[in-house]
Amino acid sequence: MRIMLKDVRLSFPAIFSPAAIGDGEPAYGCKLIIPPNHPQIKELDLAVETVAKEKWKDKAKQVLDILAEEKRIAFVKGPYKNKKTGEVYQGYEGMFHVSARNAKLRPTALAKDGSPTTEADGLIYNGCYVHGSLEFWAQDNEYGRRVNCNLRGVMFSRDGEAFGGASAASADEFASLTEGSDASDFV
Repeated sequence: MRIMLKDVRLSFPAIFSPAAIGDGEPAYGCKLIIPPNHPQIKELDLAVETVAKEKWKDKAKQVLDILAEEKRIAFVKGPYKNKKTGEVYQGYEGMFHVSARNAKLRPTALAKDGSPTTEADGLIYNGCYVHGSLEFWAQDNEYGRRVNCNLRGVMFSRDGEAFGGASAASADEFASLTEGSDASDFV
């Protein structure tokens, strides 16, 4: 089931090239941080329930209860924690999150105006807000049962505080250095 999740915070982005998160195989993906009062929480719940009912029919509720306990559902109503230390990652305090990935297909990356953006543009970064195109699906195979989420694409929504404190300079910061400014003012 596809949904467009609007204005959520991006973290652990592997949008432009695959990366391994934890012990997993390298893949495209990200985690999307969602406030518990986000207007699309019911839509996320519905997506999980819908794919579970399609896969497990009348046993969907029972299977989802087990998967939630085992942390095998892509939409988590709780913070993301470091598996080694148990500490909550920065920005996840009191938040929900979706883990979305795509093993082979690079997700679409768009600027706010809908034009394509690249990693070099620096527009989509760890901590910015995005709209995310997601597709939930239920897995039941030799690798186990899960409710997964594919990341289909992201569109920049607005700036946010970059995780780790690093951020790119804005063009406005260099305005006084453009043609016509006196370089001796900065010596």
